[in-house]
Amino acid sequence: MSDFNDLLVYKKSFELAMLIFEITKSFPKEEMYSLTDQIRRSSRSTNICIVEAYRKRRYPAHFVSKLSDSDMENSETKGWLQFAFACRYLDEKHYNDLVVLSDEVGKLLNHMMNNPEKYGAK
Repeated sequence: MSDFNDLLVYKKSFELAMLIFEITKSFPKEEMYSLTDQIRRSSRSTNICIVEAYRKRRYPAHFVSKLSDSDMENSETKGWLQFAFACRYLDEKHYNDLVVLSDEVGKLLNHMMNNPEKYGAK
């Protein structure tokens, strides 16, 4: 593994952020600075914290800490998805697909946090 781009969790979290970006283009304008901005921010932060964690691999505690930040942002994204679904901005299929992808990201992050040595942490 030579780069964060090789990580499955990076690829899935990037996919999730991009799907959310596309879907939120249809959200009402009055949600631009609340729900739309927040869900885009947290989904992107999930991904970017993985990038930061990867660069902290030589320091296991920092590595796990950044992964924990990513997991927190992923959980926040799921919360915003629930609001979007409850407000009927997402249909059930899109909501379920996004939640499943978010759950996959969460499982991968937890595996990394529980096994930092498998990801180059010394």
